[in-house]
Amino acid sequence: MTPEPAELLLQTANLSVIRGGRTLVDGADLSVHAGEIVTLIGPNGAGKTTLVRAILQLMSFNGGKLYRKPGLRIGYMPQKLHIDPSLPLTVERFLGLGKGKKHQAQQALARTGAEHLLSQPLQALSGGETQRVLLARALLQQPQLLVLDEPVQGVDVAGQAALYALINELRKELGCGVLLISHDLHLVMANTDTVVCLNGHVCCHGHPAQVTADPAYLELFGHRAEAQIALYTHHHDHAHDRCDEIDPEHSHHA
Repeated sequence: MTPEPAELLLQTANLSVIRGGRTLVDGADLSVHAGEIVTLIGPNGAGKTTLVRAILQLMSFNGGKLYRKPGLRIGYMPQKLHIDPSLPLTVERFLGLGKGKKHQAQQALARTGAEHLLSQPLQALSGGETQRVLLARALLQQPQLLVLDEPVQGVDVAGQAALYALINELRKELGCGVLLISHDLHLVMANTDTVVCLNGHVCCHGHPAQVTADPAYLELFGHRAEAQIALYTHHHDHAHDRCDEIDPEHSHHA
């Protein structure tokens, strides 16, 4: 039997962002389906965070279309958390700033392996602990889509592998889509379904094995990156319905 196509959660078509006369993102096409991990990669200044901010409707875009599934619940994990060191904020109070209640915060922390941090001051956490708390905060939204901006920033290599394994488990448990931003692909490769390589515009996209052999990818990241990634493979046992058209009823123009 052919599996049912996964539900489309998010799609951009020819999306562009211009600020101060400068084109930050030029005609980007990207889609995320339920149960799929899409990794957005590119060098610093490539427009990755700008594109995601437009997708999250935190900033306007200047051309193209954006489709989001109506009522889509998004759990967002930002790249950095800026907390005033003089602010007496515990993990519990931080998680309670949203809609979450104490038992929900405890459940989310338990799922990310950070339940022991509930009463800890936010400023006292290590890099890995902070990222697990931010991931727990994203889970409080009961997300259909997780958007993770550099989720392993400031985490050591062993912690990075553990966090990526956790993200993969959550994808399977929740059936959610994952849009992950990274400038370092070799650890995320194993569980990524689709890679989108951005450098102002989409240079290349596809399955990891396709992208790492693409001349545009090699020009950006070099053959050394190809050698690193060659160890990681991903075998598909499911299908994704690739929608070329955006539903005009749910399209938004900037």
